[in-house]
Amino acid sequence: MKVAITSEDGKIFQHFGRTPEFAVFEIESGKIIDESVLPSGDSAHGALAVLLKENNINTLICGGIGGGAMNALSSLGISVIAGIEGSVRDAAQALAENRLEPTFDFTCKHHEHGDSHDGNCHCH
Repeated sequence: MKVAITSEDGKIFQHFGRTPEFAVFEIESGKIIDESVLPSGDSAHGALAVLLKENNINTLICGGIGGGAMNALSSLGISVIAGIEGSVRDAAQALAENRLEPTFDFTCKHHEHGDSHDGNCHCH
C-alpha cells in the first residue's frame, strides 16, 4: 500500500488543500518499507487528488479536509483517513500496525458555503 500524508516539518499538516508536501510511505506486511517526499507544487484542492493518483497513492492521511476534496479523492479510488494529528512517521507506523484512528471532527465546513479561503482553516 502506498500512503500519502499531508506534511510540514515532519508533522501532519491540518489543511489538505494547502499542504506544502506529502510524506509518502510504502507499507507491506505491517511494516514501512520505503518513505519519500512528494512536493505539492502549485497544486491545490482537486488538483492534489490528481497528483496523488498520478503517484499511485492508495490512501491519504490528513488533518482537515473539505467535502469536495473527499469526493475528488474517492472518485479516483483513494481512501481517506482524516482527523489525524502529530508526526507523519507515527501516523504511518500506526497505519501499518492497524491502530490509526481519527481524533476529531475533520470536515472543513467553510468549503461547503463557497467562501473564499482566508488562509485560516477552522477545522483543527
